[in-house]
Amino acid sequence: MPAFETFLQAIVNGLVLGSFYALIALGYTMIFGVIKLLNFAHGDVYMVGAFVGFGVLSLISGVVGAGWFGLSIAILVSMIAVGCLGVIIQRVAYQPMLSAPRLSILITALAVSLVLQNSALSLTDGKYTAFRTDLGFGGFEFGRLFISHQAIVLVAIAALLMIALELFVSRTMYGRAMRAVSIDKDMCRLLGINVTRVVAITFLIGSGLAAAAGTMAGAYYGSIWYFMGFLIGLKAFTAAVIGGIGSITGAMLGGLILGLLESFGTLVPFIGSEWKDVFTFSILILVLVFKPTGLLGKSEVERM
Repeated sequence: MPAFETFLQAIVNGLVLGSFYALIALGYTMIFGVIKLLNFAHGDVYMVGAFVGFGVLSLISGVVGAGWFGLSIAILVSMIAVGCLGVIIQRVAYQPMLSAPRLSILITALAVSLVLQNSALSLTDGKYTAFRTDLGFGGFEFGRLFISHQAIVLVAIAALLMIALELFVSRTMYGRAMRAVSIDKDMCRLLGINVTRVVAITFLIGSGLAAAAGTMAGAYYGSIWYFMGFLIGLKAFTAAVIGGIGSITGAMLGGLILGLLESFGTLVPFIGSEWKDVFTFSILILVLVFKPTGLLGKSEVERM
């Protein structure tokens, strides 16, 4: 393939991958923003979303088919169901720990991750599950460059979700409350803002976005399994760090940058696709060393 077409194909691949990273990274950054928790169970929430989306699509495919309409319903139901799961996790596991030392709630997040992961392992016997759809393999060809319809639509759905989130956070009462809680929870309580409800809404939205990413990734790659959330969760966390954890725009930007860097990284001579994870986490180390606040993050002063 000529160099220019290879370059364009890498952009397309990077945008698809980056849109998945961005949706998951948003959950990391929103939850960190409101309760300062690195929710390491978030990657497993993404995995649960993929299985819920698969289950819903399997149930309704006999009625509405397994095409775009059926997949849209599966994504929507998965977002609602897993969003509610996120709220339950927050109320049961994290809410009682909010006044505990940060290490305690971090360990709780790891425990929640193991519970979700091992539950899926038990239910699936650790086997890959084929995520069959009727989306087809059509697309646009420009010389040797091929852009599938799936890639275009999935990136468009991810973009719509991110725009909707940005509008929610910037123009609604609860969005403004989320931003206020991320700055000063105690002052928000004095002003009559229901902080507990705002935190629950944050988990609802963050988990819903991860579920959407999980269902779309399952449909795009064609298979899901219980461990699928581990690595992509770490990469989405890396994306959140690159963009500046706590910054919604930064999470979107970081996800897209990481997807593109990973895609282009596989084109570097002597660095094949098997080195892409090394490439990703090397970037994380460089960001933490040279710009720990990320591209759009702000440094915080720890109050005593």
